[in-house]
Amino acid sequence: MTIATSNKLSYDWTVIVVMTIVHIGALFAFLPSTFSWAGVGVALFLHWVTGGLGVTLGWHRLVTHRSFQTPKWLEYFLVFCGSLAMEGGVIWWVGLHRHHHVHSDQEVDHHDSGKGFWWSHMGWMLYEVPAEKEVDRFTKDIADDPVYQFLDKNFFFFQIALAVLLYLWGGGSFVVWGIFVRLVFVYHCTWFVNSATHKFGYRTYEAGDRSTNCWWVALLTYGEGWHNNHHAFQYSARHGLKWWEIDMTWMMIRGLQFLGLAQKVKLAEDV
Repeated sequence: MTIATSNKLSYDWTVIVVMTIVHIGALFAFLPSTFSWAGVGVALFLHWVTGGLGVTLGWHRLVTHRSFQTPKWLEYFLVFCGSLAMEGGVIWWVGLHRHHHVHSDQEVDHHDSGKGFWWSHMGWMLYEVPAEKEVDRFTKDIADDPVYQFLDKNFFFFQIALAVLLYLWGGGSFVVWGIFVRLVFVYHCTWFVNSATHKFGYRTYEAGDRSTNCWWVALLTYGEGWHNNHHAFQYSARHGLKWWEIDMTWMMIRGLQFLGLAQKVKLAEDV
């Protein structure tokens, strides 16, 4: 992050406070009273549900890029799972991500990697985001959908409801691991796609930006780390294009295809 960047923007205190609370909450995970292997299991399962099924499969490949189609009930379910990741409202998230692809690593890109690793990883969200003014322009296909509107406005309350359910099920341990630890893990895995895959790894294609293919980010994010491939073919449902580029989300899409729940699947050669 450059000094000039931060000086031009006002702090977003809501985000700063929430991020501080979530990260502090995760520090309680290894206290004797809150550590449990069952809690670890809950965190890992919810990481897959919210970060894998929700954000990666649902918000990103299905909704943002429309790289395949599903029945509407399944689309809404996946979008709901993404809402439990508490990465903002789905309309806001999709709009900003589409904006990012249009302006990747340019000055107006809200997490421009040219402004440093910290800025692209999470620094940008601690300030006002000018690109938010263009969300409406990039989300005309979902902005009027009442289900999307409901999920977009109420993602924070879903998290509270999930915390209550986890507490009733397994007590404080499940809340610490299933909410705080899981959110921190999902957050940083997602943010590595904005930061690490614009800095580390290799580039197979000239995509017009700094995007790279980074194997360890791909492992953490169910295949999203093959980011250079994605920026070269953003509408492809498959991001791991080489045999060694393991893409778990693509495997899930193939599974949905087998069950007849994914249609019109786009591949790199099609787009």
